[in-house]
Amino acid sequence: MIKFIAAAIWICAATLGAVFYSFQVAGEKGVGETPKPMLGGLDYVKTDMISVPLIRDSRIDGYFLTKLVYTVEPAEIKKLSIPAGTLMTDQVYSYLYGNPQIDFTKKETIDLDAFRNAIRETVNARVGVELVHDVLIDQVNFLTKDEIRDNAMRRRKNDGETATEPPKAPAAH
Repeated sequence: MIKFIAAAIWICAATLGAVFYSFQVAGEKGVGETPKPMLGGLDYVKTDMISVPLIRDSRIDGYFLTKLVYTVEPAEIKKLSIPAGTLMTDQVYSYLYGNPQIDFTKKETIDLDAFRNAIRETVNARVGVELVHDVLIDQVNFLTKDEIRDNAMRRRKNDGETATEPPKAPAAH
């Protein structure tokens, strides 16, 4: 019986010693380390579809459509008094209307890196802290006015065909 109690006390002491040692070793390595930007520590926030009409010569040429994902500091985004999605949408509009030289009909002239960097920098400048670390593009499209009109006419035509067809009577045998 005494041997059993001594063995139990020995096992408990060895286990406690191992636990304390492992916490001390792990604690020394983890102190002061900050997570890498793409490996954790940041929140990823998706925007809804942002649709910006592009106006040239007092007429609408088409629509710039985009969905963005941006990485933010969790502590900083909680301090915002307006929704972050609204802030991002406003900056996309401001960037596109502030740079009328961008021609979306020529895909080779579009600089997506400049677009992402400008959105990030203007949001951070507007807020006054480094809130947005990176802007990622989830989706980007440009539809001309003619493409939108053709799609709408096709949809109406398809809806009209199904709506105007008379119901088929069952065949008599």
